[in-house]
Amino acid sequence: MPPKQMNTRMIKEALRYKFELGHSLERTATALKISKGVVAKYVGLSKAAGLDWGEIQAMTEAQLQARLLPGKYADGGNASYVYPDFAQVHRELSRKGMTLMLLWSEHQSNNAKGRTYQYSQYCEHYRRWAKTLKRSMRQTHRAGEKLFVDFAGPTLGLSDGTQAHIFVAALGASSYTFVLATAGQKTVHWIEGMVGALHFIGGTPQLIVPDNPRAVIAQCDRYEPRATDSVLDFARHYGVSILPARPHTPQDKAKAESAVQVVERWIMAKLRHASLASVDDANRAIRPLLKALNERGFQKLPGSRASVFTEIDAPALSSLPLQAYEVATFKTVRVHVDYHVEIERHHYSVPNALVGQSLDARLTRACVELLHRGQRVAVHARNTRAGGFTTLDVHMPAAHLAHRDWTPQRLIDWGLSIGVATGGLIQKLLERFKHPEHGYRAALGLLGLSKRYGKDRLEAACSLALTLGTCQYRHVKGILVSGRDQVKPTTPDLWSSPEHDHVRGAGYYQ
Repeated sequence: MPPKQMNTRMIKEALRYKFELGHSLERTATALKISKGVVAKYVGLSKAAGLDWGEIQAMTEAQLQARLLPGKYADGGNASYVYPDFAQVHRELSRKGMTLMLLWSEHQSNNAKGRTYQYSQYCEHYRRWAKTLKRSMRQTHRAGEKLFVDFAGPTLGLSDGTQAHIFVAALGASSYTFVLATAGQKTVHWIEGMVGALHFIGGTPQLIVPDNPRAVIAQCDRYEPRATDSVLDFARHYGVSILPARPHTPQDKAKAESAVQVVERWIMAKLRHASLASVDDANRAIRPLLKALNERGFQKLPGSRASVFTEIDAPALSSLPLQAYEVATFKTVRVHVDYHVEIERHHYSVPNALVGQSLDARLTRACVELLHRGQRVAVHARNTRAGGFTTLDVHMPAAHLAHRDWTPQRLIDWGLSIGVATGGLIQKLLERFKHPEHGYRAALGLLGLSKRYGKDRLEAACSLALTLGTCQYRHVKGILVSGRDQVKPTTPDLWSSPEHDHVRGAGYYQ
């Protein structure tokens, strides 16, 4: 049974002790043999009603009770007062810039001929009415301000034995709800759910409020939390901020907790016997149930999630970007001496001036972006060929760019301009490699010997090297250094004599 109401005479006497005699709460309670909490309650109600002892002393007991406990007379005991529609007041407070003072002044203007409460009484009535709502409903959420997100605890079983995880998002002011089945709860799935939610509501709020999972929050801190690089990249794309709830403080995201509970009861429970082959099947089954949930009327407030969203939240949302966000991952890479970075065993070029620097690689399904101090320095189409190279001309040094213009035939023609033996040896040298480019350096070095030793001597050395069956740069140079190009033997046996052991030992023609 509720506690018996203290009579008004005792209330008035307690207020006299406090306001006229100046006694403390404890001394007043002791003198009247009542609890200190009761004295504090009625002293607080008197201050909230704006009453001093002079006004209280002149009042009858009925008048005092009507001022201190106006809710008891709002619908019958004091019919002369116009009782506000606090359900509508609660809804209006969701709009940006709306205050109780403004709503009270409008209430007075609309009921100029009737008797209305003063501002303090108006606020007290509203607070009492708000306490009849669920705790999560008593919070005043601004229109378009926050989107609360979370994963439901239960999952939906699929026919292949796996589970579909249920992502839930709800707007603060209207409770407009979005549901998406995903394959897991990794970073990519959180971002997939948040992207789906933003495009479902057709706009972006100011804040997205998740819990503190490692997939979303890299550094969980009560005061300075930090989201992962991928989540921050998502937030930059849509112009929103990520504000995780405080650790172990579920009341910070009570709207999400309530939305998850509603989804479990009105969507997941209805699908408990459904045969779902895949996550896509689960999402197809969820869509009609989600539509019905959003159009279902509130129990204690006018309208439904859908109607309140259209009226309050939708106009307050910011517009979406032209393109939907594509999930990206980040990693740190170092530029090698060949001005390429390695990502998943493939090599991508960057400006050659960045050799030795550390870069941030932003990886999407189709693209690789390379960032230096936040600035994009290179972008490539993603390539999965292991060991391959993707190189842009603008990234190459001038010398490398010139070297790239060489072709096998160009080198052979240059050799033929010196002599048949030189051209033939260069052709054999390039044929040794699977990729002729690997022999370019040796070929250019061999052709460069003509500047030091002359074309005739180089031709003679190449002829001897071909006779000996070798086509390596170091062998030709060894012949030139030893001077053996001056003798042109008819057969290799000429070189088998003891006087040529030092040349043979050097490996010039082995």
